Amino acid sequence: MDNDKKYRMICTLSFGDIYGQIIVWLGVIFISLASTLALWSSTRQIYAFATVGIVLVLSLPFLLFAFVTTLLNHIEFVPLEETESNKGKNRAKFTAKTAPATV
Repeated sequence: MDNDKKYRMICTLSFGDIYGQIIVWLGVIFISLASTLALWSSTRQIYAFATVGIVLVLSLPFLLFAFVTTLLNHIEFVPLEETESNKGKNRAKFTAKTAPATV
């Protein structure tokens, strides 16, 4: 049972990876607001609000899907070397000890 490998999780996601997605979604929101202003009148206010709601409700799942898949694509599991896993064990042993109090 000591043959279990230990892994280190590394996340390489940076802001540049999702920057394009944010710009596209901001464009969708501004187009939605422009269509709201185009539909705004005393008789069509409900259509304007419905347009904003529909655009946000339909675009939000796609945005979340894009963010989550981008995040999952940037997570790596790297197997630890035997010496690295032993260093972690030794470090835990040393940090568990406390220094004696001096008077």
